[in-house]
Amino acid sequence: MSLYDGVDLRLNVPHSARMYDYFLGGFTNFAADREAAGHALAVAPWLRTAARANRSFMHRSTRALAEAGIEQFLDIGTGIPTSPNLHEIAQGVQPRARVVYADNDPIVLSHAQALLTGTPEGRTAYVEADVTDPERLLSSAGLLETIDLARPVALSLNALLHFVPDAQGAYGIVEHYKSVLAPGSALVLTHVTPDFAPEDVARVTGIYESAGTPAQARTLEEFTRFFDGWTLLPPGVVPCPDWRPAPEDRPVTAAEAAVYAGVALAL
Repeated sequence: MSLYDGVDLRLNVPHSARMYDYFLGGFTNFAADREAAGHALAVAPWLRTAARANRSFMHRSTRALAEAGIEQFLDIGTGIPTSPNLHEIAQGVQPRARVVYADNDPIVLSHAQALLTGTPEGRTAYVEADVTDPERLLSSAGLLETIDLARPVALSLNALLHFVPDAQGAYGIVEHYKSVLAPGSALVLTHVTPDFAPEDVARVTGIYESAGTPAQARTLEEFTRFFDGWTLLPPGVVPCPDWRPAPEDRPVTAAEAAVYAGVALAL
């Protein structure tokens, strides 16, 4: 039996999660994904570097929040499993950490078992849901059986909101998630910006839209708005590679990443 039996993969339609997997050097992608990713790389060769920088930020921010005592994590827009995954980082610091992954890509669903192997003390779960339907996601059995929303939760929306244009109510959607999280919770975001490589980013955005994926890059001011009402942790909103870089991280310029990052707390 194939891993994909009974799953509608829509192999002829590029998907942002599988394109991201391709940028990271993964193998869970298909001809349509590789073709669209190839078009994007042709106009912005730095996309592979940007994807790795974003992944490295996920590791650093997750570790920082786990070290600060957060034991619950909700990762929306999970993407294809690429070890170390978020739960591996969190549970490496907090063995009792509880992690819920959510994504709308059937390929991610078919690989979800790889996301569910954590520490004996902790727990991981997977929810098939879309970020744009917060009520359904937040009321899902998988989430409610794993995470206690009355306690602090780290909500990660990494490399996701640039696929939720203003026309889809991006700010209202994020406010909905923020409104249900307890004091002490964290909001972790990365987002493509036109501020450093505007022509390249405009071309890449067009390629995603031509492939059927709405996309919108946002400026520093537009990105920072997602954190309204919460307290940004140092160093604030910065280019992704500049958020608490680790000594082992390869230096990456703001133009090579073309992504902002930030972490904020609900106090």
